[in-house]
Amino acid sequence: MELGIFDTFSPDQRDDLATAYEAHIEDAGIAERLGYKYYFFIEHQNARYPVISAPSVFLTALARATTTMRIGAMVFQLPMHHPVRLAQDVAMIDQLSRGRIEFAIGYGTQAREFDPWRLDYGQRRSIGLEVMEVVLKAWAGSPFTHEGTHFHFDGAMPQPLPYQKPRPPVWMGGHSPASIAYAAENNFDFAQNMDVDRTIAEKFAAFRAAWKSHRHPGAPPRTLLVRHVHVAETDALARSQAEPFMLEGLTGQAGVARALALRDDEKTPEMLEIARIYIESSKSYDFWIDEGLAFVGTPETVARQIRAQHERCGHDILLLHHQITSMPYDMARASMRLFGERVIPLVT
Repeated sequence: MELGIFDTFSPDQRDDLATAYEAHIEDAGIAERLGYKYYFFIEHQNARYPVISAPSVFLTALARATTTMRIGAMVFQLPMHHPVRLAQDVAMIDQLSRGRIEFAIGYGTQAREFDPWRLDYGQRRSIGLEVMEVVLKAWAGSPFTHEGTHFHFDGAMPQPLPYQKPRPPVWMGGHSPASIAYAAENNFDFAQNMDVDRTIAEKFAAFRAAWKSHRHPGAPPRTLLVRHVHVAETDALARSQAEPFMLEGLTGQAGVARALALRDDEKTPEMLEIARIYIESSKSYDFWIDEGLAFVGTPETVARQIRAQHERCGHDILLLHHQITSMPYDMARASMRLFGERVIPLVT
């Protein structure tokens, strides 16, 4: 199991984003020196809180601030991007980082991110699949023509090509059986975040079984899990610091509000389950811990929790999300440092 950072911004950073961007880029370098192997963040559009809305730009800065850490957006929201531009941007970041980009893809789960741009939320998967088809053509190394439903190109000549050959690793960040099947068929890696451990284990098992059915050559693809964590010098202190922010819900009060107001076109079985988790996580600290959604305690306690979860889920990479909802940035950063100094040596 390898360890990495899943990074988001604290609300107390919203008024000075220039300083916030600089601090988080600095954090990536600190995390690399502490032994974290990956640094991921998520793309959001049309959000009312601090986000990375231009992931390629931020990744370029990360590429220059780190030397060994693998970097990526978990995920790029494919329907939001012009496919040739996206292929070129990611390839250039791969060149600038000398082959350290991890390309994670998804379609988006929130209709309100699509509506302001008049993108058809109901077509997001169809658009996303075609974007990925074009990206892979662009990385193949020769001019191409594409006549699709959403995009049309004639003799396109993307450059540069990626540094990694034949291409950067591709991750599918998805929740549905269709996403699992797509990742397995295309020999992509598979990432999860919101579900409880029991469901995560089931999805990873389904993915591995589907992958085997396609008889791909080479090593099996990797699996990745994102979980919140807070580390302090005593179990009591860790809980007292983290619990008020955990009780805002898994993605904060805004996430709970969204869960309570899902539109009909958002009510897939997978999103209804995630909405349930959002709501339940706002009611009970024990729900977080019992369902494996967070690790809280001393370095020794957190190390035990991580080892137990790895036995249940069997993931290859664990991303630690130190920023718990509206927790102050300095508190989350202290947890990140303590985790790197005292937990990483216990679990790797």
